[in-house]
Amino acid sequence: MSYKITLIPGDGIGPEITEVTKKCIEATEVEIEWDIKMAGEQCIEKYGTPIPDETIKSIAENKICLKGPITTPVGTGFRSINVFLRQHFKLYVCLRPFKIYEGAKTKFKDVDIVIIRENMEDLYAGIEFERGKAETLQLIEFIEKTTGKNLSQNTGISIKPISVENSEKIVRFGFEYARKNNRKKVTVVHKANIMKYSDGLFLEVAKNIAKEYTDIEFEDKIVDNMAMQLVQKPEIYDVIVCPNLYGDILSDLCAGLVGGLGLSAGANIGEDVAIFEPTHGSAPKYKGLNKVNPCAMILAGILMLDYIGETEAAEKIEKAMAEVIKEGKYVTYDFKNSGESYVGTIEMGKAIIEKMGAKW
Repeated sequence: MSYKITLIPGDGIGPEITEVTKKCIEATEVEIEWDIKMAGEQCIEKYGTPIPDETIKSIAENKICLKGPITTPVGTGFRSINVFLRQHFKLYVCLRPFKIYEGAKTKFKDVDIVIIRENMEDLYAGIEFERGKAETLQLIEFIEKTTGKNLSQNTGISIKPISVENSEKIVRFGFEYARKNNRKKVTVVHKANIMKYSDGLFLEVAKNIAKEYTDIEFEDKIVDNMAMQLVQKPEIYDVIVCPNLYGDILSDLCAGLVGGLGLSAGANIGEDVAIFEPTHGSAPKYKGLNKVNPCAMILAGILMLDYIGETEAAEKIEKAMAEVIKEGKYVTYDFKNSGESYVGTIEMGKAIIEKMGAKW
C-alpha cells in the first residue's frame, strides 16, 4: 500500500533530523509519497504567516503529517504554532510514550509509561484576559459580584475550561489504547481536591468511564503526588491520562526519566488527522552542525508508521535504533560522558539504517 504524507522539515535542526528520519522510514521499503511543505519562522517573510495556507491544505488532504520542530517567533503576535495546529485540526489527543533504551543516560530502569494528554481545553485553550483591558475589568467586576472575591485591577486572567464531552473523549481514548496495547493500568491525574468544578468534573467523568473497562485497573492521583510518585517508583505506572497542563508538565518529567527530550516523541491525534513530531525545540544554535540526536524525530516516525498500520516497519526501525544506542559506538554527544568520542546526526542515522540491513 502507498501513502501520501505531509512532511514538514521545520526550523533550526529540523531539516537535519527530518532527513535522517525520512531515510530510516524509506529503508523499511514502505511506499510513501512525501508532500514536503513549510511552516515556522522561515515562512513569515514570504507568506506573512508561520503557517501558510498550502501547508494547512496539505495536512487536511493527506490526513497524516510528520513534522520537525518549528520555531514560534517571539514578539510577533503569533501564538504557539503547535497549539494552533492541534486546535485547528481538533487533535484532541497528545500521545507520548516514554521507554528506557539500554545505553541512554538515565538513573532509572524499567520505565515504560505512556502519557495521554488532552489537547483542546484547560489553561491552554487560549481564553485569556489582559491586565488593564476593559473586558478584563468587566470580568473582574463580574467575579466580585458573583463570588465575593476581590481581585486587583492589575490582574491578568486565564480561563480553565473542562467539559464533559472532551473529558469523555480523552479518558475513553486512554482506556481503549490500554486495551489495544495490552496495558494493565490507567492512572488519571487531577487536582480535584482544589479545583472541584473543572478537575473535579474530569475525575468524575473518568470514574464513570472506568466502570466500562473492568479488565483494566484504574486509579487516580493528585498531580503533585503523581510527580513525586513518578520520580520514586516510575516502574509501577503504565498509561497516565491527564488534562492539558498536567500532561505537558509530566511529559517533560517522564522525558527526564528515560534520558531527555532527545528520546521523546509525540503523536497529536484527532478524528481523521494525525501529526507526529519530536517534543523538543528547534535548537537554532545547533543548526547545520550535524551534532544533535535524531532519535526523537525517528521515534515520531515510528509512531506514525504504527498509526498507519505499518507495525512491522515501525518495529524494524525501533529495534535497529535500540541496538545502536545499546552499543554506544555511533551515538551523538548526549549519550556520552564528557571527553568521550561521539558521532554526528547523519552518522548515527547511517548506523541505524545499516542495522536494518539497508544503505543510506
